Amino acid sequence: MQTEEEILKIKKVKNTAVRTVVLRHLLSLEKAQSLKDIENALPYTDRSSIFRTLKTFEENKVIHSIEDGSGMTKYAVCAEGCNCDPKDLHYHFYCTNCDKTFCLFDVPIPNIQLPKNFKLQQANMVVKGLCDNCNR
Repeated sequence: MQTEEEILKIKKVKNTAVRTVVLRHLLSLEKAQSLKDIENALPYTDRSSIFRTLKTFEENKVIHSIEDGSGMTKYAVCAEGCNCDPKDLHYHFYCTNCDKTFCLFDVPIPNIQLPKNFKLQQANMVVKGLCDNCNR
């Protein structure tokens, strides 16, 4: 697994204290996090700095955003080698009990044949149910 510094270097994102803290937090979890989740986990970090960091990370393909139907955008670290191209798109699993969202990296979104002159830029595939913990 790559360190925060290695990921930022590969993605050509300037390393700052806030960026390192936010990325370390996201890497430490197996689930996607909302801005509010990240703020609560990092109480000494300014909300606007976290938001700007997330936007910078998203623009530079360090993380991807997920609209899981919960009403809050969630963020997860991109898999190693991901460039957020259509081939990198994958399903997400939203637990309807605990409200956690998980990336299903091993389940790619199938290639969709679009009409002539259409270009896929984003796909949002969310599967809903109970996660392993809630299903026990």
